[in-house]
Amino acid sequence: MALGSSKWLSLFKYNRENFNTTACLTSLRDQGYRIVATTPHKDDCLLEELPVDRKTALVFGTELDGLTHEAMSMSDAFVRIPMLGFTESFNISVSAAICLYHLAPRIRNTVSNWELTEEERTDVMIGWLLQSVRNPENLLNHYKKKLGIERFMT
Repeated sequence: MALGSSKWLSLFKYNRENFNTTACLTSLRDQGYRIVATTPHKDDCLLEELPVDRKTALVFGTELDGLTHEAMSMSDAFVRIPMLGFTESFNISVSAAICLYHLAPRIRNTVSNWELTEEERTDVMIGWLLQSVRNPENLLNHYKKKLGIERFMT
């Protein structure tokens, strides 16, 4: 990722489980997400028709194999990205970009509470700080005491 944008991402790794897909999708569902698989093989809805009225996690498969059986069976809905020609898939970065291009403005224009809460914004800023500053513990501890914020871990 260019220009340090990766420091703004919240990444969660599920590499300690035998069933990583199941653990990840279960965690997302427990957080209130609807699981939507992107696949050209199911007739559910087109990307433009996907409801954006609740938290949604889009699941992408590999270009060669597509989604796993676990991901397909755990999905609440399926969405197709329209494509023409002989291939049945875009690579994952193109698929994600197309989905974001179509869904982001719809969410901003139709969902009233799409923005991060003040607490979520603070959490993102603290995450960025922890990844961007050398030895951030002293600075973080200073502000935890000053602001009375105890929920952040170093």
